Amino acid sequence: MKININNLETSYDILGESGPFVLVLPGWSAKKELYRPVADSISGKYRVILIDLPGFTGGTPEPPEPWGVDDYVGFVSAFIKALKIEKLSIIGHSFGGRIIIKLMNRDDLPFVVEKLVLIDAAGIRHKVTGKAALKQKAFKVAKKFMSEKQLEEYKKTHGSADYRNATPLMRATMVKAINEDLTDLIPGIKAETLLIWGTADTATPLSDGEYMESVIKGSGLVKLSGAGHFSFLDQPVIFDRVMKSYFNI
Repeated sequence: MKININNLETSYDILGESGPFVLVLPGWSAKKELYRPVADSISGKYRVILIDLPGFTGGTPEPPEPWGVDDYVGFVSAFIKALKIEKLSIIGHSFGGRIIIKLMNRDDLPFVVEKLVLIDAAGIRHKVTGKAALKQKAFKVAKKFMSEKQLEEYKKTHGSADYRNATPLMRATMVKAINEDLTDLIPGIKAETLLIWGTADTATPLSDGEYMESVIKGSGLVKLSGAGHFSFLDQPVIFDRVMKSYFNI
C-alpha cells in the first residue's frame, strides 16, 4: 500500500484483519519485509503495520535533505495521524529504537501508545577506545589535508558496510542520526516496555538493554541466548513465544 506523508510516497503493509494496531519500526536501511516474522507472531489478534522508512532500501524514497532522528520521529507521527490511529503499540528494532526513544519524550503526540517492544535497540552512544580511537584520531588529522573528493573516497573505503552502501544523502543522514546520544532520554519512556536482546549482539551490546531496563520504570528484559543484533531472526521460536505472551495471545 502507498500513502503520501510529507510529500513522500510511503510504502507500508498491514497484516491482520482485526484488533488493535501495532506499528513496527525497522532497523537502519532495512526493508519492511524483513520484519514479517515479527508481524506473524501477533497478526492473528492485532493489525500489524510494516513500513519502509524514507531512504531505506524499501519502497519509500529518500528524504529531501539529510535527516536526523527528530525528522524521522516527525515522519512517523505524521504517518500514524494520517492513518487516523488514535491508539497503538509500537515495536522498534535497532534504529527503530532511536525513533521510539525520542517519540516517547514528546508531550504533544496526537495518539496514545499502549505498549512498546524494543528489540536490540540503538540510542546509546559508546566511547571509542583502543584501535578504533587511534583510527579516529588519525582520520581527524588526515582530513585536514584531504580534498573533498579524497575525503569522500576515504569514507567509502573505511566506513561501515551500511555507510559504504548508502547514497551521499543517506550517508549524511546516517552520520547525523548515529552521532546523537539519546541516553539521557531513555528514562523518559513511560509506556509499558518489553526489551528483547541477543546476548551476542555486537552492534548494540546486551549492556545497553540492561541499562534501559534499569532506567525505564516497570520494563522487563528478555535475553535471547546466542542471538546477535537480529535476535528475532536468530532465535525465532523463543522470540515468537515471548511476543505471544507479552501481547496476550
